[in-house]
Amino acid sequence: MTKGRLRLAYCALAAMLLAPLTLGVNAQDKPAEPAAPAAPPPTTATEPTPVFRSDINFVRVDVIVNDRQGNLVQDLKQEDFEVTEDGKPQTIQTFKLINVSEDAGVGTDPPREIRNAVEEQTEAARDDVRLFAIFLDDYHVRLENSMRAREHIARFVENQLNAKDMAGVMYPLWSINDVMLARNRMSLAAAIRGFTGRKYDYTPRNAFEERYVHYVPTIEAERIRNEVSLSALKGLIVRLGGLREGRKAIVLISEGYTNTLPPQMNDQVATCNGMACGNQPRPRPDAVGGASSPMQQRMESQDFFSQAQMMSDLKMVIDLANRYNVAIYPVDPRGLAPFEFDLSTAGQAAVSLSNNTKMLDNTMDTLRILADETDGRALVNTNDMDKGLKQIVRDTSAYYLIGYTSAVQTDGKFHKINVRLKRPGLQVRARPGYLALSPAEVERSLAPKKPGPPQAVAEALGTLAATAQQRRNLIRSWVGMSPGADGKTKISFVWNPAPVVPGVRGERAASVSLLAGGANSELHFRRKAIAPGRVEFEVPPGPIELEIAVEDATADVLDREIRKINVPSLGLGLTLSTPEVFRGRTLPEWQALAVDAKAMPVIEREFRRTDRLLVRVGAQSAAGTPTLTARMLNRDGGEMSVLPVTPAGFGGLSQIDVPLSPLPPGDFLIEVTAKDGGEQASTYVAFRVTP
Repeated sequence: MTKGRLRLAYCALAAMLLAPLTLGVNAQDKPAEPAAPAAPPPTTATEPTPVFRSDINFVRVDVIVNDRQGNLVQDLKQEDFEVTEDGKPQTIQTFKLINVSEDAGVGTDPPREIRNAVEEQTEAARDDVRLFAIFLDDYHVRLENSMRAREHIARFVENQLNAKDMAGVMYPLWSINDVMLARNRMSLAAAIRGFTGRKYDYTPRNAFEERYVHYVPTIEAERIRNEVSLSALKGLIVRLGGLREGRKAIVLISEGYTNTLPPQMNDQVATCNGMACGNQPRPRPDAVGGASSPMQQRMESQDFFSQAQMMSDLKMVIDLANRYNVAIYPVDPRGLAPFEFDLSTAGQAAVSLSNNTKMLDNTMDTLRILADETDGRALVNTNDMDKGLKQIVRDTSAYYLIGYTSAVQTDGKFHKINVRLKRPGLQVRARPGYLALSPAEVERSLAPKKPGPPQAVAEALGTLAATAQQRRNLIRSWVGMSPGADGKTKISFVWNPAPVVPGVRGERAASVSLLAGGANSELHFRRKAIAPGRVEFEVPPGPIELEIAVEDATADVLDREIRKINVPSLGLGLTLSTPEVFRGRTLPEWQALAVDAKAMPVIEREFRRTDRLLVRVGAQSAAGTPTLTARMLNRDGGEMSVLPVTPAGFGGLSQIDVPLSPLPPGDFLIEVTAKDGGEQASTYVAFRVTP
């Protein structure tokens, strides 16, 4: 897009940002009217809005200062800064330099492992911890571009983040509850290396996509994808905003957004993908007519309103990012692309040169706007991706955190912030403003805090996020523990290769090599598992390291992971083994599992309402035979129902029947409690129900 057209897009966005201010002034001139009933709040994971201010009108602004060579300036004082809000000078009340060394601890073990939401919240609040979220927008990245860019992103995680940094990955269709910022850079890099773009590929891969791609035109499918992607991005912003008020960064891997398509790309049914399967063929290039033809004028009018809607959608993302102090760093994996369309998809070669260039400019400009309006940087139209990714780390490594009390009341409107320096020759970057809290949000923030779930429940729910992270790995695995012989603990390792994505070529796991070691380089177990299944071995109680090497059919190592496990002693007192979960898709299948002592437990923890679960668990006590009970809990730890527990008939195990048909979609837990006299022990299994 030319500078003039880009300026027009910014003007349109600015008009949307200022619209609430204008409407607010006009509303004050009218007589008061009865308040309309409030719309029910959305039931998504983004509610309620997190609020951190100690004072309702207290505003914090992070400021990045560079010299003319782009180096960070870290010797400024409070008196060097001037801050205005809506043109009015503000008195700086708090001033702090946040400084995190880029090379501190690179290549070393993380200082503390993040295993649940409680530890995530605690560690994220530290000033010496940088927070990154990588949003892999597969809906808006071509397959070939994702394959070219993912290695750069993976190396960024491995080499640029330090040992204290916390990072996570998200896809548009992921639940926000699946996102957890952790410090396992190897696992995160492995997930990124499995990134495969799907832009202009409408082959359905889940039940959600099956419901629309076979019935709507291509342009409607694109608009649905835009809505899904931007909604997920907003949820991620609020998720990061709930961790702390300091600066957070989202690295957005995307080729940009648009609500328009050339007619040569618009099939009557999205899944046609250029084939002759729709009721009407695609328009020929010469059927559109010249610039003054009625069809061309109608298309231009539709494009104008469609892009205006896109600017409105981006505004909502920008408002949330500024409210929660989240900087968006878009990374366009196209690099130096001359055109938007090429010869890879049918119909793209027929797109005119002007439309081709226009589409490329429009999508790039959406990325620039997201970056500029949230104090990020857009890495677009360049093949030097590594340099731009390094700049993201520098931006979050050193900045000034300034706070002041605003005289503005809680009006829910956007207020412009301007930060200036008295020292000349320096470049200043800060968020352009903030959205004040509304009266309803003030009331919610001042209300007594609701008690959260018990720590054991929170830790169990945290395993759902860890399980979801395995979706993009080469294998999926589960580790269980039960009593072994001679005071040892038996470790069960269950694994299977990740499912093959239709139409996508990728590396395939054929075997895993396991190595379990203890203190003083003591080797407890070593074995290669050729076929997917269960591997069992016994180790003494205490900390061990389990090294997992994933190999292909030629024994080449595709991925390697080291898990640190603290093995408990299950031979003393009242103990419970790790529950095993089995899934029956039909009643006969479930009945067969109930009598099969060698049945293989499932690794997944996401099930449909038509499934029926069987949970198998063992309890041990030196004093006698423990009594087992089980309950169904909601995600807050509240009891929903009592579940029946029956003897399994083998191995001293008990079984729990868990029908899912009565449950709505959401997260739930199964609590298993063992009692023996005055002793009591409990364990939890978290799972998710989908429609």
